[in-house]
Amino acid sequence: MAGKKKKWAWIAAAALLIGVVGKGLDHRLVVRRYEVKSEKLTQRVRLVFLSDLHSCDYGTGQSELLELVEAQGPDLVLLGGDWVDDEWDRLSPERAYTAAQALAERWPTYYVTGNHEIWSGQAQQIKVELAALGVTVLSGESTVAEAQGQRLQICGLDDPDAGENVWRRELETLRRGREEAAFTILLTHRPERAEEYGGFDLTLSGHAHGGQWRIPALVNGLLAPDQGFFPAYAGGVYPVDGGGTLLVGRGLARESTRVPRFYNPPEVVVAELVPAL
Repeated sequence: MAGKKKKWAWIAAAALLIGVVGKGLDHRLVVRRYEVKSEKLTQRVRLVFLSDLHSCDYGTGQSELLELVEAQGPDLVLLGGDWVDDEWDRLSPERAYTAAQALAERWPTYYVTGNHEIWSGQAQQIKVELAALGVTVLSGESTVAEAQGQRLQICGLDDPDAGENVWRRELETLRRGREEAAFTILLTHRPERAEEYGGFDLTLSGHAHGGQWRIPALVNGLLAPDQGFFPAYAGGVYPVDGGGTLLVGRGLARESTRVPRFYNPPEVVVAELVPAL
């Protein structure tokens, strides 16, 4: 009898372990929602933020991703870099272009480069391709968007791997060009430079891939590029010195990653901009 009990205990423990690991390796898309309040707003505006697609596959015509974005009813869509991967032989850029075109046909869509576009050596070509598909490409530039009667200034910053001097010049240009009355959004790939982003109302970043491995409620992220172990900015919302909020998306990279995500499913980020009461 004791032997049978021990056997069943081992079976139960193995089943539990398999269940825990299986859940952690569930790479189906999720939606994460955040609310950002501002006295500059009188109406709600809904943003969808997508980062780090890395040319990954989300079904025929990227339908899995596009249908989930559609269900959120966004006013604007923002792409936070590493949309196109640099390993073109392994991860076709056509997937990234297909998704971008479909998004731009439905909503005003904005894009900045990430490090992988720069590493590809084809960043300028990628920008041209995306612009031809209807995406607004921002490289140290800003543009004004109207959504729900609200005036939003969207500022876009190239990845620092385009050159540190280029990055700093672009950031300074954007900082000087801020419209004080408009709600300002800074779209930039790198969250680890958060101390540089003060003064923008909302900064949207990716790059960290959610720290790749997570332990919910205990470890927000294990390892992120340019931040190392236990990154300060793995995913979620953070206050920025000098004013503003940093929102870091965990990204869409799936089959592109050499190490599988663990308790860190790819995500569509919804940022609800709401009037401060």
